[in-house]
Amino acid sequence: MTSSAQQQISLRIRKKYPHPAEPLIPLARVCMTATIPYIMKSATLPAPVLTIIRSALDEDIQGGDLTCEFFVDSKSMSSARILAREPGILAGSEIAARVFQEVDPRIMVQLDQPDGASFSKGDTLLRITGPTRGILSAERCALNFLQRLCGIASLTRRYVDAVKPYPVKVLDTRKTTPGWRWLEKMAVRAGGGTNHRMGLYDRVMVKDNHLLADDRLDDLQNAIDRVKAAHPGVMVELEADTLEQVENFLTLRGADMILLDNMPPAKLREAVTLVHGRIFLEASGGITLETINEVASTGVDAISCGALTHSARALDLSLELE
Repeated sequence: MTSSAQQQISLRIRKKYPHPAEPLIPLARVCMTATIPYIMKSATLPAPVLTIIRSALDEDIQGGDLTCEFFVDSKSMSSARILAREPGILAGSEIAARVFQEVDPRIMVQLDQPDGASFSKGDTLLRITGPTRGILSAERCALNFLQRLCGIASLTRRYVDAVKPYPVKVLDTRKTTPGWRWLEKMAVRAGGGTNHRMGLYDRVMVKDNHLLADDRLDDLQNAIDRVKAAHPGVMVELEADTLEQVENFLTLRGADMILLDNMPPAKLREAVTLVHGRIFLEASGGITLETINEVASTGVDAISCGALTHSARALDLSLELE
């Protein structure tokens, strides 16, 4: 989205619901409970995330909330709570807080617990006070973010729990909602998972389609050398479909990881024995909650699961005025 488009979206929202110009959540507006010493990790959000929030509000509000304009007194002040209708893992609380404050900076949001905390049915997740119109206008957008992100965190926690007692990292993938990658990977971390690469720019992954173009070991070695020279510190991962490929990749200087793609547990065990700790091994391909523990038992270092983000359902949350 161009900067002019972002400005137009922001101006349309501000025309009806002015908000501070600076891209910071006012710390005085986000209150923490005394019983849980939770400190925000950062008062800033990445510019693309602010764009998503403002786009969502513009999509919903546009020229104004007609219901609130005609049925809610402009001077009315209220308190509200966001409640859990089912158990889960909290993620996206600061995003939800920002939604309310984009609509009306006078709204105060109290975060009762940090992202990553577990909650039960009936628990209060956020407490909101301020102008009633602003609270009700922001309600659906705030819940949309919170329900989606809590859903990802909750599903991730189930996968993380399922690999116990094995010391295996549960990784996400790039199979994320377009535009939401930062948000969804944040939710994976809240659920106890580990982020894989953020995009094509921060890690090399040589997959089967790349290898179809050129799988000669000399050419692979030359490419790895050039990557390491141009981008020191960037990790290089190679995808292997067979044990023969694993054995060949072990001869390459500078390779950091091997992804074992769609291998059954027996083959994974053979790969682990073959590698004998010489390189980091990631298992991937069709991993489910029912199969992940058996995969973890093979001795691989990590298991990546696209389902963490592409198959998570939104949790059932609601906002209730008090």
